[in-house]
This record gives sequence, C-alpha cells and structure tokens, in this order.
Amino acid sequence: MVAAFGTAPNTLVETVPQVEFRKELTTNPTLLSDQDTAHDYFIREERVRRGDTASTLMDRLGIASDSSLQQFQSTLELRSFFRQLSPGKTVTAKTDGDGKLIALSFALGPTPNSFMVLERLGGKLHVTEQAMAIEPEIQIKSGRIHYSLFQATDAAGIPDSIAGKFADIFGSDVDFHRDLRDGDRFSVVYESFSYLGRPIRTGRILAAEFINNGKSYKAVWFSGPHGGGYYTPEGKSLQKTFLRSPLEFSRVTSGFTTARFHPVLQQWRAHRGVDYGASVGTRVRATADGVVEFAGTQGGYGNLVILRHQGRYSTVYGHLSRFTQGLRAGSRVSQGDIIAYSGATGLASGPHLHYEFRVDGVFKNPLTVALPGTPPLPPAQMAQFEIQASSHLDKLDLVRATRTLASLD
Repeated sequence: MVAAFGTAPNTLVETVPQVEFRKELTTNPTLLSDQDTAHDYFIREERVRRGDTASTLMDRLGIASDSSLQQFQSTLELRSFFRQLSPGKTVTAKTDGDGKLIALSFALGPTPNSFMVLERLGGKLHVTEQAMAIEPEIQIKSGRIHYSLFQATDAAGIPDSIAGKFADIFGSDVDFHRDLRDGDRFSVVYESFSYLGRPIRTGRILAAEFINNGKSYKAVWFSGPHGGGYYTPEGKSLQKTFLRSPLEFSRVTSGFTTARFHPVLQQWRAHRGVDYGASVGTRVRATADGVVEFAGTQGGYGNLVILRHQGRYSTVYGHLSRFTQGLRAGSRVSQGDIIAYSGATGLASGPHLHYEFRVDGVFKNPLTVALPGTPPLPPAQMAQFEIQASSHLDKLDLVRATRTLASLD
C-alpha cells in the first residue's frame, strides 16, 4: 500500500472545537495479579565463545540460579548437554520475569532439523531431543537489475539459494550470461521457514516473473499427480530437454563464429562453439540427460567430455582440468549433474570452458539454437492447475501494482 498526503497553499483550515468530558468509574480498576503474569517470558540468544563454561554462558543469557538448577548442574546429563556446545553455536534461552530458566535449546546440526532442549517440567529439569517447530512463511520480493542477478537479489534481500533456483527456472529461455539488461526487473514468491522468528532455510519458488529487455517471462509451480514442475500461466512446461548453459554463472568470452583469430595458433580458424570464462575448478554441468560417449584427452580440446543425447544431439565440453570421479564412456548422466571442472588444458590461452552443441553431427550455436521442450499440461489437469496457480499469480500482480504506484509517487 502506498499513500501520499499534502496541504495545498492558501488552504483554509477549520478550527475544531474541543470539549472536555468526564465520567466517574463505577468500580476501582484491578491490577494484574501474580497469577496473571505467570505466563510472561523472555527469549534471549547468545553465541558460544571459546572458554565458555555452563556458568559463564548462563550468566550472559540472564539465567538466575535456583535450587533446581544448582542440583541439576552436578549431573552427568547436564555435562553431556553442554559438551555438545561448540564455539560459534547459537543457544536460545527462555526465562521468566525473574530470570528463572524455563528452557534452553540449541540446534544439533548446521542445518537445524532437531534441537537439544533443557527444559523445566513439573518443577524438574530434563534434557530431551525435539523436532524443530518450523513456522512456514510466504515471502514476496522484487528488484531491478543493474549489474548482475546476484547483485540485484542481494539488494532485494533474497537468499542465494532462491536466486540460483530463479536462474534455473528461466535458464532455458534467458541466457543469464549475455541477455541481462540494465533495468530488467524480477519478482519472486517463495517459501521460507523460520524458528522463533529467525529464518533458517528456504523452500521452493511458488511463482516468479522476469522482465528482460521489455519481455515478460512468468513461471508458476504446479504439483500434479505425476510430480511437480514449473509452467507458464497458460500451462506450458518450462522444463526444457537442454539447459542453455553448462555453467551456472559466467561471462561469454568468445562467441559462435565461422572464423576467428586463434589466440594460441595465431591464425584464423572456425570456432564452432562458445567459450565461457571460468576459473580453474569451476563446476561444469551436463546440459541434458545422456550417455558419456568420450571422456579423455583429445588434441587441442585437452581434457574433453562428449555426451550423446536422444540419438540426434550431442554436447562437447573442452579444456577441462579434471573429470568427476567415476565418469567414463558409457556412464549415464542426468541434466544438471556435475561432470567435470573447467581448466586450461589443450590449446587454451587461459582457463575457460569450450562448449559445443551438435545436431546430427552439425555444429549449432548453443546460444541461439531452438531447444526441444516438453509437452504442456493435458486438458484434464488444467482445472486443478488454474486453482493452484491463481493465488500465486495474484501475488505477482500485487507486486506489479505496488511497483507501479511507487513509480508514480
């Protein structure tokens, strides 16, 4: 919601008369009793420091000592509890108004799925392992691109995990290496999960829009009887047989041309692929499901992988530093699998990935070739799709309306 207020010059302001009003209360107000405030509590978090003991940590958490706590401090159970607290781990304390401990908890792993909890039950302290009470939320964010996708998502407060999924959703229609324009806009509706008001992880993207060079691309998640996927608002699948790029993010250093001056051989030669600038060790993805036709060293390509897809198609990945462990001719790979790591082997002037796309043995430009898609939703599923999609698409419309109002302000 956007609101604006102003006062025009020479506006006559009417004086509103004030009236004093008094009324006697029929009964005296009653203050809250101790019983009414018994459920008040305070939450405090602290990071474990090197050299912390149970006493120093409890002091920083504002936990007051009492007979139950003093008795419990001498037990093996408490010592086992605090032995799992490594430096840097976050501990959450719940106390009453007097600082008396109600509960003390910390996550068991780096990604919290379960907690070790010290809590007061029936007047006694007990240690238990409990599942985390996750609070699901729906986040709606938008932003404008000036330099890169990650710079824009950082500015909008969007986690990198969501930014990566966003690029994957639209990656077959938009090349994020070369198609971004200053002023491109994006909006995203995604799941977020929190514990005690603190975000702990993200879920899937429910809907997204990317406006690239004036053209709008929309995606909405749909979970059907045979699994979930992303579709256009019209029910057309966004899942392509091939990814547009074998690298998640990079810059194009040499495009597809009939001829170029080779930087190593110092002569003009045809360049039948695309070179992606990437530091040594950058992960290289299989752009489609397929079978490894070749994995080894071959002339100017250096370390090379050739994948065969659906009989007609093949993709080539050259100048690699190394292959994924176990990759060999005959191995089956799935779209997005890491098959190798970029390098500068063979005739390469510097570290990069050389990528080729062939159809029936004929070289095609990987950046512009029409990629085969998947069939749209059948009519029998469209009614269910429209019900699921409408609420998420409405949120995208709300973002657009808010953005329009803000630009008029």
